[in-house]
Amino acid sequence: MKVILLENLKKIGSIGEIIDVKRGYARNFLIANNKALYASKENISQVEKIKSNLAKKDNEKKEEAKKTLEKIDKKIFNVKKLSTENNELYGSVKPTEIAKLIFDEKKIDIKPSMIQPINEIRSLGKFKVKISLHSEVDAEITINVESAETIQ
Repeated sequence: MKVILLENLKKIGSIGEIIDVKRGYARNFLIANNKALYASKENISQVEKIKSNLAKKDNEKKEEAKKTLEKIDKKIFNVKKLSTENNELYGSVKPTEIAKLIFDEKKIDIKPSMIQPINEIRSLGKFKVKISLHSEVDAEITINVESAETIQ
């Protein structure tokens, strides 16, 4: 199915680009989230007219992402979790928990879907976590997992 992108998307394309994607992905994600339109003749001419406006909005989002990047990039966030004697966690540290941690410490609202742990966080120690703030702006933070207390 051919669609026209309304914003820059990493690994997919840029504003105004006509791409061919699977029907389910187009309907359920791109069009449902206002990231694309069906590639009809009317929509193509409409997107050509508003392309510069969309580019301005994208640049504003990018600038906002850069400001957020300055506040959180290379920062270390501490989290206390229950662990066993051999330093394994009961459960794991999930993106929703990391998002809440960032919000509590820095008052920055980050969606859990933007957070991509490089490795699953299932033990004590330091872990790198990548945060995709914009299609062209990525931050990297460190999550330091400490033991709250040990259970026998």
